[in-house]
Amino acid sequence: MTVSLVVGNMIGSGIFLLPVALAPLGWNSVGGWLLTVAGGLCIAATFCWLVRAIPREGGPYVYTREAFGPLPAFMVTWSYWISLWIGNAAIAVAGVSYISVFLPFLSTAPGAAAVAACVLIWGVSIINLSGTRAAGGFQLVTTVIKLIPLVVVILLAALAIASGEAAPRPLAAGELSAPAITAAATLTLWALLGLESATVPAGKIRDPQRTIPFATLTGTALTGLVYLITCSAIVLLMPAETIAGSSAPFADFVTRFWAPEPALFIALFAAIACIGALNGWVLVLAELPFAMARAGAFPAWFGKQTAAGAPARSLIVSSGLMTAVVLLNYQRSATEIFAFLILLSTATTLFMYLACALAALKLSGRLPHSRLMIGLAAVATVYAVWTIYGAGGEAVGWGVALLALGVPVHFAMRKTARDPR
Repeated sequence: MTVSLVVGNMIGSGIFLLPVALAPLGWNSVGGWLLTVAGGLCIAATFCWLVRAIPREGGPYVYTREAFGPLPAFMVTWSYWISLWIGNAAIAVAGVSYISVFLPFLSTAPGAAAVAACVLIWGVSIINLSGTRAAGGFQLVTTVIKLIPLVVVILLAALAIASGEAAPRPLAAGELSAPAITAAATLTLWALLGLESATVPAGKIRDPQRTIPFATLTGTALTGLVYLITCSAIVLLMPAETIAGSSAPFADFVTRFWAPEPALFIALFAAIACIGALNGWVLVLAELPFAMARAGAFPAWFGKQTAAGAPARSLIVSSGLMTAVVLLNYQRSATEIFAFLILLSTATTLFMYLACALAALKLSGRLPHSRLMIGLAAVATVYAVWTIYGAGGEAVGWGVALLALGVPVHFAMRKTARDPR
């Protein structure tokens, strides 16, 4: 189930639209995917190294606190927590947009989409209130289901190439370029966010020093491989202008190489992908302030849990914040909400990856280490800096603003938080 948490959190709504953004980049998108998967595996290996040495719940907060102290750790994790409940609101909005294919009134009745998104948020929250095992079981089921359309695309692509029905777009002279590959790598990284998911609830996972590294590396490698093959198949086997103008590239691919009927099934699987991703992220979202409260960085009120082991207070507050984000933006279009919230969510996650990679390097003298692990952490650091650069000024600006906001919040929290000493 831990592997399904990692895979399920990474495979969300984004993959079903990503080929549209990658289509103009052609073969550069393949280069971008290769760099993203390699960089993602280096970051995943860094998290594995950290969790083996520090197998405590809290993940990024615990690692950065050990390396840099309470204030930097709070700044990074505070902004990451905000990005989670903002990003989850965006996932709920995307899920409702796919469900509206079957319930059209959700896209036409005023406020209906916002209400439906709130129902989705609280429905998933109720599952998580039943405990980590219930949430993990639901995550496993949705992860298996959401992999079906990706496997279908892989099989159709293989059959089309083997039968001669289609061939990959030829590589034009001078097509590959560093700026285009950088742009592709920045886009593809969005799809791999979530590789750290298993480290946050470490205290509730059996044998975390073995289970979490296996889940993190396996989940990242599996997701990266599936994404590389499916997106490359769509981008390279279909005309770029067709994909660029598509609102459902997976459905268009299946229609072209199979039959026109599967569009509704793609919408169904996309909705399931959103619900599964929302479930996994709500689990991580609730565990983060719970772990910070246990460490003395958040008010002790957040550190209570139910008999089933669910951090109920943290979950209710986090779900309430997600609900507020949805309701405050209900008059905007789903596309506008989704684009802005994902931009903000991604920026703060990139800073968290950088902080954890630097933490691994600083703590290397205290961790069971090898030259290989130090080298991987160094590559992860360089990769994180590169992707922050590739994210652009707006995303970086919002990320820095959230980090800075953490300073006054940290000192305010200390007045009500339990002293960890």
